[in-house]
Amino acid sequence: MQEPNHSSVTEFILLGFSLGPRTTPLLFAAFMITYFLIIVGNGLITILICLDSHLHTPMYFFIGILSILDLGYTTTTVPQMLAHLVSQKKTISFARCVAQMYIFLVLGITESWLFAIMSIDRYIAICHPLRYKVIMSPWLCGTMVIFCGLWGVISALVYTVFAMRLPYCGPNKINHFFCEVPAVLKLACADTSVNDRVDFILGFSVILVPLSLILVIYINIFIAILRIRSAQGRLKAFSTCASHITVVTMFCVPAMVMYMRPGSMASPEEDKKLALFYNVISAFLNPIIYSLRNKDVKRAFLKVTGWCRTSK
Repeated sequence: MQEPNHSSVTEFILLGFSLGPRTTPLLFAAFMITYFLIIVGNGLITILICLDSHLHTPMYFFIGILSILDLGYTTTTVPQMLAHLVSQKKTISFARCVAQMYIFLVLGITESWLFAIMSIDRYIAICHPLRYKVIMSPWLCGTMVIFCGLWGVISALVYTVFAMRLPYCGPNKINHFFCEVPAVLKLACADTSVNDRVDFILGFSVILVPLSLILVIYINIFIAILRIRSAQGRLKAFSTCASHITVVTMFCVPAMVMYMRPGSMASPEEDKKLALFYNVISAFLNPIIYSLRNKDVKRAFLKVTGWCRTSK
């Protein structure tokens, strides 16, 4: 029996955004400015946490790791997207596509679990304040971050292997601005139903499980906050959780929609918007959310820059 003649794809074409000649420069400028602010914002938070001893606490340790992850996965996609906006050549080699897919997944999955770890940190700080420093030791914080990283490495490997084991024989045009799994799978010359099931199952371990853990923890946190007698104390306790709840919602909800729905239900334009939201917008807003109303970060900035000679 003669096997079908499939020629392997050696490179992909990233279609990116469907724009007119007048719109492209505006979009390029917007993304360039946004990416610059992402680097400045997340880089500044990371530097402040490293330099100011007052920020050497478990909460700021996790925020620093979050900023590093945001820098990593935006750098994996945005520079290439900017280059393709101003260039006629929009190709990416098969090997680079696989590498981009894997690195992005590693960092994204690690961040998803980091959010769950950060909720545990908030629970212990609010519900067990006297034992907080003892429980959240540097060893435990480091171990939890290593767990998040290892889970990201393993889960991303499964995602990538199942996606790239399929034959790709043409067409080679990816209707996306980077090599994301759902967009690449649409080009496979084989049935992707198994991949849909694998992605859905893995979605539980990398999105739904940490999201469910966050939900359960915050229910307990809110119960504990309601037991606080003073209104000022309740407001202060809730304000420490509001930032975390906001960034979790911005990141996890779009990612869950993207990776846990069947490929047949996906719309390329909707996928691009979702990817922009949890890849670029969340990384841009995270430093603002965590620092705009944070007196510790503002004090550290004034101290490090020398604008404030004395710290209270």
